[in-house]
Amino acid sequence: MALPEPEPGLVIRFNYLWRREQAAGQENARYPRPCAIVLAVRRSAGLTVVMVAPITHASPGATTSAIEIPPKVKRHLGLDAARSWVVVDEVNEFVWPGFDLAPDQSGEVAIGFLPPRLYEEVRRRLIANVRAGGVGRVPR
Repeated sequence: MALPEPEPGLVIRFNYLWRREQAAGQENARYPRPCAIVLAVRRSAGLTVVMVAPITHASPGATTSAIEIPPKVKRHLGLDAARSWVVVDEVNEFVWPGFDLAPDQSGEVAIGFLPPRLYEEVRRRLIANVRAGGVGRVPR
């Protein structure tokens, strides 16, 4: 498996566990999905803690905070043409590389990078949600 450096804005294949799934007692994700790395922090012990936000086809409901990914960005990332959103009110946290990375058939976990402007919007909205106390964190 080719492992990239975990950089903010990088979209990876990851077995994301939703907060509602964790609350229901699930320990494993149902399937891998694209997720955007929103934060990567190197700790003193040489470990890197990564925070990822999920990308989903599900339209955000009234209680979900999400940012739609423009079709041009989806094409750039090689994702399907269906509408998708980056959810910015919950995240998974794990020590890189972790067991939940989901390589494709060629062994790659990286999909590509969000454009800087889109990444900054994701980051800004996530920070606002953290400050408002509205972000669920699921340790993996």
